[in-house]
Amino acid sequence: MTSTATNASEKIVLGFHALSEPLRVKTIELLREKELCVCDLCDLLGVTQSKLSFHLKNLKEAGLIRGRQEGRWVYYSLDLSQFVVLEQYLAEFRRFSPILPARACKDDR
Repeated sequence: MTSTATNASEKIVLGFHALSEPLRVKTIELLREKELCVCDLCDLLGVTQSKLSFHLKNLKEAGLIRGRQEGRWVYYSLDLSQFVVLEQYLAEFRRFSPILPARACKDDR
């Protein structure tokens, strides 16, 4: 596998792993509407800043969100380019993977 393919695979794995946690999905859904600071996210999600920071770090490492510092606050927004990567990955299955009936298994194994 080429280095580019490996990097793409890692991005896909990180993206789907980040989306496998309900709190992170809720965070993403809130950020769909608008950019939010950590304090607003904590209030809306009902979690402590330390717990949210762990999840924000995962989302950021997966490339799903980006942070922008303004004064002492960090404002988060979606990074749509990574969502495009995940969407294209799933679209490849729809386009190129025919759904075939399973072969009958033989009983003589």
